[in-house]
Amino acid sequence: MRLVLILLCAIVLTACSAKPGSKSWCAAKSEQAKSEWTGEDTMTYAKHCVFDSQTIGSEAWCENLQDTPKGDWTATEAGDYAKHCVI
Repeated sequence: MRLVLILLCAIVLTACSAKPGSKSWCAAKSEQAKSEWTGEDTMTYAKHCVFDSQTIGSEAWCENLQDTPKGDWTATEAGDYAKHCVI
């Protein structure tokens, strides 16, 4: 029973974290000390937060994806588009 409770808590806490590259993730990283970032955080921040057209959910990102043929979208891009650009 205790293990189930621990796993449930871990799942709930993980579900609340912002997706790397999203607007909320970029905002949270901007507030965090750079010394606490991992190498992956730095690369993701540079790719998605510095260049607005790459920030997942930004108007430029949505427009760029609209211009890309839907057959070339990845499953992740399709999900992100539905979440950030349609809804």
